[in-house]
Amino acid sequence: MRTFDIGAVSVTRIPHFENLPLTPAALLPGTGPDVWEANRAWLAPDHWDPGSGRVRVSVHSWLLRSAGRTVLIDTGLVPDPRQEGVPAGGDLPAALAAAGVAPGDVDLVVCTHLHADHVGWNTREGDGEHVPSFPRARYLFSAADLAFFAPDTLVEEPGRSAAVHARSVEPVLRSGQAVVWEDRFVIDENLRLDLAPGHTPGHGMLTVESEGERALFVGDLLHTPVQLLAPDASSCFCHDPSAAARTRRRILERAADTAALVVPAHFCGPGAVEIGRDGTRFTARRWFP
Repeated sequence: MRTFDIGAVSVTRIPHFENLPLTPAALLPGTGPDVWEANRAWLAPDHWDPGSGRVRVSVHSWLLRSAGRTVLIDTGLVPDPRQEGVPAGGDLPAALAAAGVAPGDVDLVVCTHLHADHVGWNTREGDGEHVPSFPRARYLFSAADLAFFAPDTLVEEPGRSAAVHARSVEPVLRSGQAVVWEDRFVIDENLRLDLAPGHTPGHGMLTVESEGERALFVGDLLHTPVQLLAPDASSCFCHDPSAAARTRRRILERAADTAALVVPAHFCGPGAVEIGRDGTRFTARRWFP
């Protein structure tokens, strides 16, 4: 597991699994094969496998230790044998145990949004029903995503279903452990959560600012580094591709101008990157850690 510091905040990547079965054209409909081939030297092997033609995508969580709190960003995808062609899912409790963290140690769970691969381990099976996996934790849900994913108005699409909501969101709401936030939520002196809409209406971004250092945990604003070169290209999973593109460009401009580390939810390899500007595009200046 990779661990690094942002000022006084410790960050550990908690792996689940890699290699979702996605081609570049399927993941980013707005990009052609030329952009991948032209950047083969740095996209392969971490982010693209030219042999199979598949994008390399990771599903993982981020564990932060800040101001005496243990904070978990996203809970990954729970194993589901009904999802053909999709890896069986990770084992978050085992991965956390390998990092020395028990379920009762987690103080806060930040769900950047409510897609299936970000809320899967929110709950576990207990006495015939699902209960929160982290008994002491508060779970942060955005009001906009709760409305968007509400079963009575929900339209089934990839990552968004009544079954996911019933398994991974409703038990947390019933438990009283959910905290619903709107435009901004300040966690402590180092961490805050802001809306970054487009991928979903209530998608959030967690900012770390500590001892003069900054990091932006951007969730699904980026699925692949190709979006640095083509920031207007939104993934096939984005509910509002145009809004996602506007948010992505705004956040990438901020990161480049403030030397903030960009930490997405799905990059393989090092997992985080410092970026620079190249006209209307962006460049990967340094991978981290």
